[in-house]
Amino acid sequence: MDRLMFSASHRFAKKPAAAVVSCRRGGASAAYDQLNKYFGMNNMPIVPSQYWNQIHGNTAEEARKDLEGLQTMRTLGENMAWLLKCIETGRNAGIDEPYYEKWQPTNFIR
Repeated sequence: MDRLMFSASHRFAKKPAAAVVSCRRGGASAAYDQLNKYFGMNNMPIVPSQYWNQIHGNTAEEARKDLEGLQTMRTLGENMAWLLKCIETGRNAGIDEPYYEKWQPTNFIR
């Protein structure tokens, strides 16, 4: 992700994104947070759900039993579809996309 987002960040701007994580027990929230930071740093609208986009299970069969996680994923799909429709409607209505200034890096080491 580091290489991809650094080398091609201009290609991702304005594209909706959603992080989805799966784990056996712990670690999902840290991974979810890290993935969302890539999106935020690249001008990508982040699509949420009703909770963190995570599902738990040691196997695919166990993950299918995580009813809350499955509901979270369905809500995420609904939200992604809605946002994409809103973006398309805005374009069709002539609403301009955001304009981004040229990046101004700051280096505090002198």
